[in-house]
Amino acid sequence: MTDNENLNELDENEAQLLAAMSVDELPVYKAYAGTELSSTSQKAKMFDIVEAIKKVCDPEIPINVYDLGLIYKIDQNDNGDLHIDMSLTAPGCPVAGVLPQQVADAAAGVGGVGRVEVEVVWEPAWSLERLSDEARMMLEMI
Repeated sequence: MTDNENLNELDENEAQLLAAMSVDELPVYKAYAGTELSSTSQKAKMFDIVEAIKKVCDPEIPINVYDLGLIYKIDQNDNGDLHIDMSLTAPGCPVAGVLPQQVADAAAGVGGVGRVEVEVVWEPAWSLERLSDEARMMLEMI
């Protein structure tokens, strides 16, 4: 097989993969936890929120979801509510319905956090480049 044939085959495979992952077909996962804070409550520090989220590990890979790079964004409102965008390693992830709820519960358990919404997003797609240095070292030991 020539280099051009290899490239064409790769392009065709990539096109099929992208078509299979079209936005219309990707699953939607959201998880909720926590309760509204009183107006006198002090909102949590981001460090404490991240540390709580780091206690949630992917059951297939013994690395926490934060160091895996699955947490894309944490927005904290003035009232202590959080909106967290996270991804999964793949759309067919067998724990897709569990991990977002675990993240929501962990974040909601931090003092000064109100309502928590965790939304699974698919863009940008997760890749190994999102791993923290600590996660890379842990994967090398496995």
